[in-house]
Amino acid sequence: MRTLLSWVGTALFATAFGLTLLIFDVIMRIAFLAGRVPSAYVMGALQTVLIADMRLAGIRVDVERSRRIRPRTPYIIVSNHQSMFDIPVFGWQFFTNFPKYISKLELAKWIPAISVQLRRGGHALIDRKDRTSAVQAIRKLGHEITAHGVSAVIYPEGTRARNGELAPFKPIGTLALLKEAPDTPVVPVCIDNSWRIMQHGMKPIPWGIRLRFWAGDPIERKAGEDPSAVIAECERQIHAAMARFRAEAAAA
Repeated sequence: MRTLLSWVGTALFATAFGLTLLIFDVIMRIAFLAGRVPSAYVMGALQTVLIADMRLAGIRVDVERSRRIRPRTPYIIVSNHQSMFDIPVFGWQFFTNFPKYISKLELAKWIPAISVQLRRGGHALIDRKDRTSAVQAIRKLGHEITAHGVSAVIYPEGTRARNGELAPFKPIGTLALLKEAPDTPVVPVCIDNSWRIMQHGMKPIPWGIRLRFWAGDPIERKAGEDPSAVIAECERQIHAAMARFRAEAAAA
């Protein structure tokens, strides 16, 4: 029975996911005619609808979010990364914080709605083979934070953890972002189980995935701070949240 639910849920989700992207591609392009702020709200709406689409595959998202996180406030969001399906969760949970993402160049070419937003919405497009230009793009994203009051999401692991395990942080990009936006608070985030969505290449998506999301208290910035210490504190908190998630899952 669970296998049947998995296949039916996957089919429903894939259909809804594709239609959502196609519909929002048109809406996104129209929104950009009115400016970047309307397009940012459309991006948030898109990601919220994608969360609803995920429920068709039996995916639920359990959220723990600090009450100190304020709406309409720019943040540097430092998170682990397990799957492309992490992204809708950030857009949903930080809707009015207007999260901007660091993405590889290839994703800005062929995905309905997403690609046009990546190209025109103030995100950082990087070539992973060119570290210098990648850091420059991240610095430009830091400027977006201060100039336009948006937030930035960065994954210091540098790539997706396809098996769900945390990888050591690579701090170069995060250091550049902290330097370019020295007054912007930092929010540590831990996400778990999104890797299971692609565990079998969506053939099928296992029914009943419980995706865990934790966003901690914003870390306020201080003059003369050690940026490496800020990153280390984020890494410590993310490790602690992940360990708790795993312990709770084992106990259940």
